[in-house]
Amino acid sequence: MQHLDYPVFDADNHMYEQADAFTRYLPDEYKHVIRIANVNGRDKVVIKGTISEYIPNPTFSVVARPGAQEEYFKHGNPEGKSRREILGEPMRSPDAFFRPEPRLKLMDEQGVDRAIMWPTLASVLEERLAKDPEATHAIIHAFNQWMYEEWTFNYEDRIFPTPVVTLPILDEALKELDWIAERGAKIILIRPAPVPNLKGYRSFALPEYDPFWAKVQEYDLTVGMHSSDDGMTRYYNQWEGHYDEMLPFANQTAFQDVQHLMSRGIFDAMCSTVTHGMLSRFPDLRVLPVENGSSWVIPLIEALGHSYAKQPRLYLEDPVEALKRNVWIHPFFEEDPVGLIKTIGPDKVVFGSDYPHPEGMANPISYANELRDLPEEDIRRIMGGNLAAALKVA
Repeated sequence: MQHLDYPVFDADNHMYEQADAFTRYLPDEYKHVIRIANVNGRDKVVIKGTISEYIPNPTFSVVARPGAQEEYFKHGNPEGKSRREILGEPMRSPDAFFRPEPRLKLMDEQGVDRAIMWPTLASVLEERLAKDPEATHAIIHAFNQWMYEEWTFNYEDRIFPTPVVTLPILDEALKELDWIAERGAKIILIRPAPVPNLKGYRSFALPEYDPFWAKVQEYDLTVGMHSSDDGMTRYYNQWEGHYDEMLPFANQTAFQDVQHLMSRGIFDAMCSTVTHGMLSRFPDLRVLPVENGSSWVIPLIEALGHSYAKQPRLYLEDPVEALKRNVWIHPFFEEDPVGLIKTIGPDKVVFGSDYPHPEGMANPISYANELRDLPEEDIRRIMGGNLAAALKVA
């Protein structure tokens, strides 16, 4: 396999969780909330008595092959193949998808020096537990305990797992942040979505969360915002007359497909960080939205620029400059990363392969091929240097 002659730091690798990831350390009083059960011969996640189809096989014993949809995302689907035809034959998951030691060996084979390691199944939790904040915090903490035991939060300065912080109860979020920071994390995972509580929803960027962001800034942690079940399905359902949960691995309607391509969820989340003043009140935060693509970036910059030109009194500073200062961008490989870089510059752009997910890249470092029209120094920064700066690792 090809190797590059400079350090490669992948912003988007994934672990597959073990079956007891949520329950190994879960207190007894919450064990009825979540479990994996055999339903008609297949394993399913059951949350508060409701079977979730969010991940078809939540034990990940058999999965779609890494990069199975790579050609689909690059070149479309002119033959009109079904999703099953595009995904092809599944595979049994190797140990490298579940554990850090074999994962390092796989990374060596791939020519990847370092990687951020995001969970996969954990994104099912927060939306489905929105009406039970106490259980949300308990399960998230149990999950972080599992992650720390299995992966640590910094494995040999090469794999950087992302413990989750959920925000419904601020005091609990602060306790979780302390616990994570004490164990050497470099990055945390925050869901890029409004925060639920018993009264409804509100943005994580509002001043009531300032104690949390002040502590994140004090600990000098990078804020990861990986794509997730961000609640947008509730909005889609209003248009389509459905009552479904988010099903990322099921066939989508045309309306859902177009809305997904518009990146509404991450546009709104990043807009909130700026327009609600979070990035201005905490100018040293480093925010890394991952697996959200870049189609939202230029429209947001244009909207912020127009708003600031007409209503500067609404802002603490130039909102475009705040966005560029605090936010790193991860373009999808099938987008036009070179065009984006020529527009916003190379300093805050990172690469990520989404390995080993089927919608990602089978060979992570082949992302460099999408950058071949850029100067060599810019390619080196995007393939590793910029992410090292975002995580403050040498």
